[in-house]
Amino acid sequence: MLAESTPRMTRQRRIILEELRKVKYHPTADDIYRTVRRRMPRISLGTVYRNLDLLSRAGLIQKLEVGGTQKRFDGDLEAHCHRRCVGCGKVEDVWLGEVAAISRAVKEMTDYEVISHRIEFVGFCRDCRGRTRRTGVIR
Repeated sequence: MLAESTPRMTRQRRIILEELRKVKYHPTADDIYRTVRRRMPRISLGTVYRNLDLLSRAGLIQKLEVGGTQKRFDGDLEAHCHRRCVGCGKVEDVWLGEVAAISRAVKEMTDYEVISHRIEFVGFCRDCRGRTRRTGVIR
């Protein structure tokens, strides 16, 4: 995705960005709102949503629109993939050194300039696999 011009870094945006980059999981806007409110008690949920969208469009964070779930956000801009558990909804990073090679191969095979990619592996985490084996039910 082509990044829009870098927005003015207001105090609200700076704090949202700082809090997002601190975490090692992929929070929803609601999660970020609850965290940011500790530092800025008067910030509104709408303000957090608007700023996350703006930071995403500017290429300062990643917006993860994973199948059928709330949007999640990632402050880590290094090339990596994600895995998502369909049982509990957890989203985690997957570091594959081959991602750059895949982008190069796509360009070579198709003459398509890759500016971004999203690779998501979908399945069951260890906890959910164990739960489905014991109960036979997928939640």
